[in-house]
Amino acid sequence: MEQGELKVLMISSDRKVLEEGSAVSERMKEYGKLVTELHIVLLSDSAHKLKETTLDKNVWVYPTNSSVHFLRPLGARKLGKRIVLDKKFVRGRSIITADSIECGWAGLGVKSKWRIPLEVQLHSDPFSAYFSGFQNSVRKFFVRSVIKGSDTIRVVSGSVGDKIASDFKIDKNNIKVLPIYVDRERIESGQVNFDLHARFGWHFILLSVARLTPEKNIPMALNVLKKIIEFFPTTGLVIVGDGPERENLKQEARSKNLEANVAFVGWQEDLASYYKSANMFIQTSFFEGYGLALVEAGLSGLPIVTTAVGIANDLENGADAYICPVGDVEYMFKAIYDLIENNPKREVLRLNIKHKLDSILITKEEYLERLKTAWEDTASKVHA
Repeated sequence: MEQGELKVLMISSDRKVLEEGSAVSERMKEYGKLVTELHIVLLSDSAHKLKETTLDKNVWVYPTNSSVHFLRPLGARKLGKRIVLDKKFVRGRSIITADSIECGWAGLGVKSKWRIPLEVQLHSDPFSAYFSGFQNSVRKFFVRSVIKGSDTIRVVSGSVGDKIASDFKIDKNNIKVLPIYVDRERIESGQVNFDLHARFGWHFILLSVARLTPEKNIPMALNVLKKIIEFFPTTGLVIVGDGPERENLKQEARSKNLEANVAFVGWQEDLASYYKSANMFIQTSFFEGYGLALVEAGLSGLPIVTTAVGIANDLENGADAYICPVGDVEYMFKAIYDLIENNPKREVLRLNIKHKLDSILITKEEYLERLKTAWEDTASKVHA
């Protein structure tokens, strides 16, 4: 793909960008091939001890190294303004892109100083009734000004884009839908190094892959499992992931006498053995912007039972997956019960979800081309 003439200031909160060989780091290098310069301001605290880094020949990372968490966006504003000046960003050939609401707020400050167009990415749904907690409440406070002040809103699903256009009376031409790129070949060709049944001794294995945070609603999975083992006592739940709720969830599993049927295995870099030796993937989230783990599970050949969140809203209930109302334990219990009893139905769901995903996922080349086009379009929105 031909390199563009854009200079891009990215404001990000994903510190994996500085992890050598990580998917995020490699993706930034790919982005660098689309533009002349990519400057990444990274929200971080001084305790992280991060340093300015040259990621590739034209990709640089600048940590904010803020003294406390809530000062990160202010630090990003200051750094961003300096970079635009020092690196001689030119209106019409430059953009600011931000990967979250707080990063978008920082981007607004840079835009107001230098009048460089701003793109804000929304990877989750801030309009969900379940978008709760202190940090999300703060984000909700800023979301209106960030969305109204942006030149382009980039979303991962059409449903979120439609909600933004409706609620904020925004021209749909200013909303760009760009699904997350998924490396299908890597997932489908992943090697199985162990079998979950041999490791845990369960007859039927449910798999959850999620960050252990309140919005993932893992307690629902435990409640469903409690009901399932009354009928199928050799059913187990493997939970891949880590996060602030881990100890609370382990305590809840103990309180429900589920210790013999639940395995918390932490975060895993190689998920192929989990996806390909489980019997079913379950997702219990209150909300998802997209749902990457669901896509990976579907491509790996797992039948899926999920709440109606993220990409699940693009699937057909009963044909591609079983899709349950958010928070409805009884509905999900009945769906899983039905599939445990019905191997032919599981096989149909397994084949259908792979076919559906093949029809809606985009290639890496298409993703990068659409991203470059979206950035060029945003850069042209120069304000007097």
